[in-house]
Amino acid sequence: MRYYPIFLKVAERPCLVVGGGEVGARKVKTLLECGASVGIVSPEVVEWLEEKVQQGLVDLVGSHYEEQQLEGCFLVIAATDDMELNSRIASDADKRGLLCNVVDFPQEGNFILPALVQRGPLTLAISTSGKSPALARKLRQDLEQHYGMEYALFLEIMGAVRSRLLNESQDSEANKQKFDQLVQSELLELVRIRDLEGVENILQAVLGSDYSLKELEISW
Repeated sequence: MRYYPIFLKVAERPCLVVGGGEVGARKVKTLLECGASVGIVSPEVVEWLEEKVQQGLVDLVGSHYEEQQLEGCFLVIAATDDMELNSRIASDADKRGLLCNVVDFPQEGNFILPALVQRGPLTLAISTSGKSPALARKLRQDLEQHYGMEYALFLEIMGAVRSRLLNESQDSEANKQKFDQLVQSELLELVRIRDLEGVENILQAVLGSDYSLKELEISW
């Protein structure tokens, strides 16, 4: 089976994770990082999850799963060690037309979660369509070595440039050429070695003398 690649906006949407172990905690962590409103169902939770519940960042919906807990949910993740229960959660979610992921058994749900490499706003997602999570982990480790935190800083600059340039000019072709020039230039490498003078020289050569890190409100 092939899966349709997609990035979901879950900010402020109600999401439910059933299972309070380490696996469930990892799923909750990612959802929180994406701004979701997260509920958890489990008779016991790991220490990290307990802290999030106490801080009011995660809602402890119940100790045991019941179908009505899916009411109003946008997405549900079944992360228990009980396959029969996970299958029931997936079936209940399907009846309600909900997005559902079943940890370790992707065929039970309707979407899978890729291995991720995160560098600020840059997200690299790796999927083997459920064939080999081990290979997905290896590829993630390989990419982590290649894509460092300079990509986060580079994208911070590009985002600020894009916002200002699109506000100043409606010439889409000219703007596209400038964006391409920046991406094809040595800007990324200069960001990596923290050569601020070199960064500003490129910005001003491509965009004009009033484009500086200070004017773009970027500080390192």
